[in-house]
Amino acid sequence: MVSLLLMNFIDIITAVVLDWIIGDPRWFPHPVIFMGKLISFLEYKARKVCKTKKQIRVFGGVIVIILAAVSFLIPFIILLLLLKNSIILFNIVNIGLLCTTLSAKCLDQESRKVYFSLKKLDIIGARNKLSYIVGRDTANLGEDEVTRAVVETVAENTSDGVIAPLFYGIIFGAPLAMTYKAVNTMDSMLGYMNEKYRYIGFFPARVDDIFNFIPARITGVLISLSSPFVGGNILNSLKIMIRDRKNHKSPNCAYPEAAAAGAMGIQLGGTNMYFGEKVYKPNIGDKINILNFTHIDKCIKLMYFSQTIMVILTTVIFICYFKL
Repeated sequence: MVSLLLMNFIDIITAVVLDWIIGDPRWFPHPVIFMGKLISFLEYKARKVCKTKKQIRVFGGVIVIILAAVSFLIPFIILLLLLKNSIILFNIVNIGLLCTTLSAKCLDQESRKVYFSLKKLDIIGARNKLSYIVGRDTANLGEDEVTRAVVETVAENTSDGVIAPLFYGIIFGAPLAMTYKAVNTMDSMLGYMNEKYRYIGFFPARVDDIFNFIPARITGVLISLSSPFVGGNILNSLKIMIRDRKNHKSPNCAYPEAAAAGAMGIQLGGTNMYFGEKVYKPNIGDKINILNFTHIDKCIKLMYFSQTIMVILTTVIFICYFKL
């Protein structure tokens, strides 16, 4: 049991390093693509079969069960068979699957595309590149709004795309990390509170909230611990996180966003447009510094340092607990 845990943890560290180096190669058939196709297929069936709002809400729960089961069982069965036949192949596949659940490099690359457009004063290009990483409408955003959108996305996804899959990977390897990825993908595709998705996305959004409950709070603390690396203060970041932790419709998103805002001395939140509907988000953080494109770079650094600190702390705990 100890050897399996140790082997999985070494695989996790390897996956983190690989994600930093290569990210998500375009030629590689990413599992999220197949998850997305299955979600779209099930959504199509739900809207075709269900006649009432109650029925479509229940079908949303069925989608959660199907996606979670498929995402856990397929890697679990594959890894179980490999464990009995080839330890080397087991580790290779486990590392590969874990790597696909991590998004640090991808988030870095996509965010920096917006960063460089803003640096060149290309607001149209910045809006266009931003549209690939956020759900809000970007066509009419100003420079400060584009910057705020990127910073909020990087901070939130430090939890969703970096710390949470790492957390679940540590607990039960690739199968649980893949399950989390499926839940998070369902939420990103169906979990909107507008008329189209309010009912079918009810259960996907609630389950995503449950899965992110612990990782979001861990991420907030890790970002606070990382704040000195961007000129911030740990105690101030923690104070803002605790103060503004409820300033979001999500029970989780405000933790990493508030910690990042406190670390950089900026204010997030405000009015956004989603699918033509205006959505107001309460303010998070204090407007000590004027928000500008350099804060995108700082937020990316907070993401990397948060992940690094988590790996170091987990390694220390692992060594102490198992007396290695």
